[in-house]
Amino acid sequence: MIPFNKPYFTGKETHYIEDAVSRGKISGNGYYTQLCQSFFEQKYGFAKCLLTTSCTDALEMAAILIDIKEGDEVIMPSYTFVSTANAFVLRGAKIVFADSKVDHPGIDEDKLESLITSKTKAIVPVHYAGVACDMDKIMSLAQQYNLYVIEDAAQAIDSFYTGRDGIKKPLGSIGHLAAFSFHETKNIISGEGGMLVINDKKFADRAEIIWEKGTNRSAFFKGEVDKYGWVDIGSSFLPSEIIAAFLWAQLENLEDIQKVRTLLWEKYNEVLQNWSLDNEIQLPVIPNYATNNGHMFYIVCKNVEQRTTIIEKLKSKGVHSVFHYISLHLSQFNKDNEFIPELKECDRYSDCLLRLPMYYELPIDEVIDKLIR
Repeated sequence: MIPFNKPYFTGKETHYIEDAVSRGKISGNGYYTQLCQSFFEQKYGFAKCLLTTSCTDALEMAAILIDIKEGDEVIMPSYTFVSTANAFVLRGAKIVFADSKVDHPGIDEDKLESLITSKTKAIVPVHYAGVACDMDKIMSLAQQYNLYVIEDAAQAIDSFYTGRDGIKKPLGSIGHLAAFSFHETKNIISGEGGMLVINDKKFADRAEIIWEKGTNRSAFFKGEVDKYGWVDIGSSFLPSEIIAAFLWAQLENLEDIQKVRTLLWEKYNEVLQNWSLDNEIQLPVIPNYATNNGHMFYIVCKNVEQRTTIIEKLKSKGVHSVFHYISLHLSQFNKDNEFIPELKECDRYSDCLLRLPMYYELPIDEVIDKLIR
């Protein structure tokens, strides 16, 4: 069976884990945590990075930092993972769901302004499949209406956006805050794991406090205070050194991992062109302002029946393919919402989008042969 995903190991993970243990500190915010955080700050120019136990935790920290309260409204795509919404629902927010674009599952930026009300506090764009949303449009709206922008960059490691000014910016560096995932299905992994990026420096000090369970423990270890205590709300958001050590082995090999994954993506895209046209199937679209980080290769079938047929065909040939999200606005949890919008594109992707296997050691020729024959 060719799996949908297979975690890639560089060979150094256990070595660094053993080293972390030998250093005598395996709780969070130690040697490897700081190595990883510095890597991201230096490579991508992020103002401040904090590793977290998951992208979900990073989003929850972001919700606390922007002071989400009962009744606040947060705009996000309906076609996303539940963590994007849960982080803000936990703080009492009302989620306002936006539709996807016709040619891409990401949020339709042109429909956002009509969703903004006096209660709107934030927009959460999701860079689906690592492909950038139009951040100029989103940041312009945020400035006009005094809103926060939190980039859900769970899938967007090492992906970029070129703005109207011609400057190429890493995803996660544009909004006030951003959240990344290192789940085992992502390009760079630590099993479970994530990271909060703080681009607006006014959040930097408080972020460390929230990260450290609501204490000023980080300031204490920096020698900024003579003792530490409980000063704010927070939780146990920081990961252990074991997770950070594993992640460091991956980061050392980021360029190689990215090169292999993008080559696999390009092979899928090239070979499936004629097949997709013959079968009325939509292949991924990369806008001219975005780059491709090789996170995911998906196809959009013409209907749910065609998708089911392809899944069963691949399964019978030993290939595991999966569909992705069910639109959140139609979820069981959201059924009591007083207004459930009609979001045709989100529903189309829920019914028709199919993800093909994508991982470093993928036997792609075999997968393609079984798909098109």
